[in-house]
Formats: sequence, structure tokens, C-alpha cells
Amino acid sequence: MIRSAPLIFVVLWSTGFIGAKYGTNHAEPFTFLALRFGLTLAILLPAIFIFLKPDVRGRQFLHSMVSGFLVHGLYLGAVFFAIDRGMPAGISALIVSLQPFVTALIAWFMLGERISLLKIVCFLVALFGVFLVLFPDLDLGAAIPGVNQVTLVASFVAVIGISLGAVYQKRYVTSLDLAVSTTGQFIGAVIPLLVLAWVLETGEINWNGELIFAMLWLVLVLSIGTVALLMYLIRSGSAAATASLFFLVPVSAALFAWVLFDEQLGPVQIAGGLLAVLAVGLASRLRD
Repeated sequence: MIRSAPLIFVVLWSTGFIGAKYGTNHAEPFTFLALRFGLTLAILLPAIFIFLKPDVRGRQFLHSMVSGFLVHGLYLGAVFFAIDRGMPAGISALIVSLQPFVTALIAWFMLGERISLLKIVCFLVALFGVFLVLFPDLDLGAAIPGVNQVTLVASFVAVIGISLGAVYQKRYVTSLDLAVSTTGQFIGAVIPLLVLAWVLETGEINWNGELIFAMLWLVLVLSIGTVALLMYLIRSGSAAATASLFFLVPVSAALFAWVLFDEQLGPVQIAGGLLAVLAVGLASRLRD
């Protein structure tokens, strides 16, 4: 179980992009996410207060809310927004896979952590790989369908959001129980998403089997199940193994997107995607 759990975690994480594709077919992105996090909190909050009886008055809980705004609100809000406007789910996952590099750059700037020259080279190689996926004809004016200024900006905002959130969490949330911290993150995410949904969207939801399945999957399997699995990995000492496999997320997401949505990549895009994935994988094994 310990050996297979990191890979299971990575595969489950990749299905979040597939859930975004299904969900935004029947509800606007911010409305869908606000409902998702609201349902998640309806399950987590009673369990937290019954079994852990946490003190949520501490400053670290407030810091967790800020981290949640960045990691869940800004990151997932931007991902769902981009996919809702046509960005292929597999390519969205590939762009977001640049997160370790951006996190390292932010940690270097904010925390003074070192970053090696080889890791910077890997970052540039990964960027070139992503460029080949987005522009297989090597023409900035001839992007693939669904890739435009709006979806590209949203995708890179997502990368910045989760990277900032990771650094913020590392700096300010150091001793809070993981389950309590996660609950604080969801509270910090649901508030701005509710505001965005209220201001920018109609709130209309087309209830059907596909949307209900996507919602249940994202709430129970992603928001709650993967958190429980992550806690198991941390306690078993397998968190490092999970981090080292995270570069496989876009591969898994692309396979799911191909099977479920017929999202196909040409030879140049496949080569670019593999180049980016390998660069991220190599960098994840480097020490600064």
C-alpha cells in the first residue's frame, strides 16, 4: 500500500482536470467551485469539530485561509475558468505542471532559498516543451483551438496562485493540524468564489447525472479522499515519493482527456509534452 499510494494519489489528482471539464459543461466555473467547496465544508466541519475540537482562533488558521484563497480559490478558479473557455484539460494540466519551477523562483525571492543553475535550465526546457504543445506550427499566431490570450493568462495565473500558496503555507502555517489547515483553506477559497459567482455569473446550474457525478467525484474523492491519502502519505513517510511522481500528472490527465473527450495531440505536441514532463521530472530530483 505504501509503495502504490503515491502513484494512486497522482492519478487521482489528475482527474481534477477531467472533473473541471465535465463540471463546466453544466455550470459556470465559479458557481460550480463555490458549490463544490460548500459541500466539502458541510462534510469536513462537523467531522473536524467532533473528532479534533480545534482552536480556530489562532493566527495560523487565518494564514491557512489566505493559503486556501491562493491554492484553491485562485488556482482552481483560474483552471476552471480556462477550461470553461475551451482550454483542453490535458494541456491545462501540462501548463500547471510548471508549478515546481515557479514555486522555486518565488521561494528564492521571498524566502532566500537557493535555486540551482541546472534547475533553471530544466525550467527553460519545460517552457519550450509547453510552447511546442501550444504552438505546434511554431507560429504565435496559429495556436490550437481553445488557446488564446484569455485562457493562457488564466492558466498562468493558476500556476502563480498555487505557487504563491505553497510558499505562503510553508512560511506561515508550520504547526497546524493538516485536517484543520485544509478546512481553513476551503473556507478561504469559498468566500471569494461566492463573490465572483454572484458578481460575474448567473448562478444557473443544469442538474443532470454528469454534473452530479463530477460534483460527487470532486468533493468526495478529490477534496476529501486525496486529503486523507495525503495525510497517510505524510505519516508513512511517503510524501517525498509523491512529490517525485507529481510530474506524471499531465501525462495521466492527457490520457484521461484523450479517452473521455477525444483530446488529441499531434507528433510535435506529443514531443513537446514529453520534453516538458521529463524536464519537470528531472528538476524534481535535483537538489539546490
